Amino acid sequence: MAATQSNTVAPSATEYGGDEISALVLDPGYSVVRGGFAGEDVPKSVVPSFYGIVSSNGHRRHLYGESAIHTPLPNIEIGNPVGENGIVEDWETATNLWEYAITSRLTNTKPSNPMTNGLNEKTDEIKQEMEGVETTGRPLEENPLLMTESPLNTGKGREKPIEIAMENWGAPAFWLARSGVLSAFSAGKASALVIDIGASSTCVTPVHDGMMLRKGITRSPLAGNYISDQLRLIFSTSQPSIPLTPHYLINSKTPVDAGAPSQATYRTFPPGTEPHPSFRALQEERILTEFKESVVAVWSPGRLGGHNQQGGTNLDVARTQNARPFEMPDGYNQLFGVERYRAVESLFDVKMAASDASHPAPPPSQTLPALVQQSLAGVDVDVRPHLLANIVVVGGSSLIYGLNDRLKQELEALYPGPRVRIFSPGSVVERKFSSWIGGSILASLGTFHQMWISKKEYDEHGPGIVEKRCK
Repeated sequence: MAATQSNTVAPSATEYGGDEISALVLDPGYSVVRGGFAGEDVPKSVVPSFYGIVSSNGHRRHLYGESAIHTPLPNIEIGNPVGENGIVEDWETATNLWEYAITSRLTNTKPSNPMTNGLNEKTDEIKQEMEGVETTGRPLEENPLLMTESPLNTGKGREKPIEIAMENWGAPAFWLARSGVLSAFSAGKASALVIDIGASSTCVTPVHDGMMLRKGITRSPLAGNYISDQLRLIFSTSQPSIPLTPHYLINSKTPVDAGAPSQATYRTFPPGTEPHPSFRALQEERILTEFKESVVAVWSPGRLGGHNQQGGTNLDVARTQNARPFEMPDGYNQLFGVERYRAVESLFDVKMAASDASHPAPPPSQTLPALVQQSLAGVDVDVRPHLLANIVVVGGSSLIYGLNDRLKQELEALYPGPRVRIFSPGSVVERKFSSWIGGSILASLGTFHQMWISKKEYDEHGPGIVEKRCK
């Protein structure tokens, strides 16, 4: 992260904004895009990475924002420009989405050309009246931009953001920072082993003296979406099966006893206007997210499929624990006992994974303890004890109750010699937005101003300067 300064002269205050103008920090992820001003505690703009696609008169239009993707418009489809590996797959849509995150809450831009904003039909009158508007209304003409990137980002994925910032948005300066390094900074550490458990993937990033150790980066798909898939399998194989009906399909419901079938009236759509299955999948995910936040927990001590000191199995003990109630949108409610532990157990023990023909059990190498083990094996032996003593756990899916305690137990069993210490923000906001907060801290430092890549340098060297400067 603390890239070696180039031999070029540091850009002047007029080139990168200086102290008088706040830099913007943009942290795009698979689930949400976070944006805000450097020096602030939390991002002011938090926009879903998912977007709606609607067709009108043969034209496909994209809708951005929280309300847009949760309104059951006719034939609405849901897309995401970011792949499950955290790498951008659709740059045009990603650019529009990020610009929406910036302009909707952070900057006051001039009106864009209505011919190209998807809201109006093309007319010659509008073309004459609005000629030249797009060149005068670029959103970042007064704000340097610090942007985060996935630890496993590709070369093209590193160069494209500076092109967008400089050429599309008119940013006076730019910097690209690794999300794992920024999460370490947000925890006040220059060296740490960052475990980021997000929606689509879990990534372990070793950071030493502010620099990411690339050989030690490991990634696994066992994260928030995987836990949701486990819950779907558990619900569908229960006897009787547990319904998963989104809110938008419910007209009314009647209270029922626990375990009894729901008594609800359901909403119907005229033929040919039903939302796309991707819309329903997103609405189901909202229910599962609420379930994960309020019911799911990690079993501890020991493994759920193992034996305890009394000679019995932990599964039997789990069945005697107090169950947690949960009510589905259609009124169906149940007390969930061992199921709430089993849904997340395969993050540590794949033998307990729910599986079927289309959802095979994951390999043991993808569990959290195995990821840490592989990551540490890729770094210098002398650095390992220091990293084990400075483990930083972040990401929205890391908020599952009991996860940190169980992870500490598993790592202490793997590494009985060195001291294992886990640091994890107690605040939900700090856990979810850790990389953005690290970027906010970094971009607000006076000593960081000489690091910015100015527009002048970009014009001279092109987008390839990112690889040289942003190590």
